[in-house]
Amino acid sequence: MTTDLHSALQFRFQDHTDVPDQLQGAEVLAGMADRGSCRAFTDQRVPTEVLETLCAVALSSPTKSDLQQRDIVLMTSAGPRKELADMVTTQPWVTVAPMIAVFCGNNRRQRLSHAWHDIPFANDHLDAFFNASVDAAIALGAFVTAAESIGLGCCPISGIRDQAAAVSRLLNLPQHVFPVAGLAVGYPAAPKVISKRLPLAATVHLDTYQEEDLQQTVNAYDTDRALTQPYAHQRYEDRFGTAAAYGWSMDKVRQYSAPERADFGAFIRAKGFNLD
Repeated sequence: MTTDLHSALQFRFQDHTDVPDQLQGAEVLAGMADRGSCRAFTDQRVPTEVLETLCAVALSSPTKSDLQQRDIVLMTSAGPRKELADMVTTQPWVTVAPMIAVFCGNNRRQRLSHAWHDIPFANDHLDAFFNASVDAAIALGAFVTAAESIGLGCCPISGIRDQAAAVSRLLNLPQHVFPVAGLAVGYPAAPKVISKRLPLAATVHLDTYQEEDLQQTVNAYDTDRALTQPYAHQRYEDRFGTAAAYGWSMDKVRQYSAPERADFGAFIRAKGFNLD
């Protein structure tokens, strides 16, 4: 996304001068479209009351059937923070961010409630894990939007799932509670980087899923990304060599040419979930 979208969103609502709420909404939308991950932070501490407010806002987000199957672990102690950083060595900003929050799926409270009320839990299948995962992801997105609206920077950390069992032990997560993603939070020390996204022609569908001209659309996006936001390094050059044209799809193909988190299913099963 670029500032062009910011201008476009402002323009979409400029004729509605009699509806100030929509004008205000346009500013919110433009800010959301202009978001970018922050990987450089000042050493300024994020006040506790700000973090608590952000958590309250994030946990006010939608949740499947009001089950509220998501928790947030705020990592406030230096020792555990260093242990987590040592597990995510490819993301050095984990070490310097003033706050790391870990968003967890939590199906445990639901199961405990069944025990408390002496009523069987009849949904011990894949959807139990999936619902909790989605709840956690929705809360993370809401937290990011809220944090960035008050001047904080954020960067999600999916890398914690590379060491899911170790992270779970570090955070003392019981059965049916599991880490979904971390989030580095703090005051930005550098301008944000706004990554361009695939065009709506590739990702928004009318009535039914469609792939007409998909390859051409992705090729055009690759060309634009290579020209305007080139990658600093090509992945796995020792395996694939140096590509003359290296865009987004090539980078993602190379990334997923190597196994990642092949043990995550076993971890989730060990957490007590039936994934059938």
